[in-house]
Amino acid sequence: MDKYINLIKLSVGSDSYEDLVAWQSTKRAQTADGYPRHVTRMWPKREKEILNGGSIFWVVKGVLTCRQRIIRLDEVIGSDGIRRCAIVSDPELVRVQSALKRPFQGWRYLKPEDTPPDLPKGREREEPLPIELNRALAEIGVL
Repeated sequence: MDKYINLIKLSVGSDSYEDLVAWQSTKRAQTADGYPRHVTRMWPKREKEILNGGSIFWVVKGVLTCRQRIIRLDEVIGSDGIRRCAIVSDPELVRVQSALKRPFQGWRYLKPEDTPPDLPKGREREEPLPIELNRALAEIGVL
């Protein structure tokens, strides 16, 4: 496969993976053809790489929890006349090995080699480690 790049984004307002799933199932969070989307102010300059197999990785409450394959980027013009980017993704949320992430604004690029692995089949419903334990393991270099 040719070169691709991922995005990482905070899921602001979500308290859990289930909150993110619920939000994406609302009409407000979907495109006209029913795909989940996230509208952002900035258009990624590395669009070709993103659309070449990239995913959006979601951080919920400081923990990287899941990803979705990015299908396309749609132009959205707001009621204020400003051009924005709708990141349109596959409806399937894939749980990943949890990792702590500090807060940041907007989205960031995430190299494939820096992404956590998907959870193996059958482990998708596992609860993530408590944040305190996750943080302690990260500090000693286990995660």
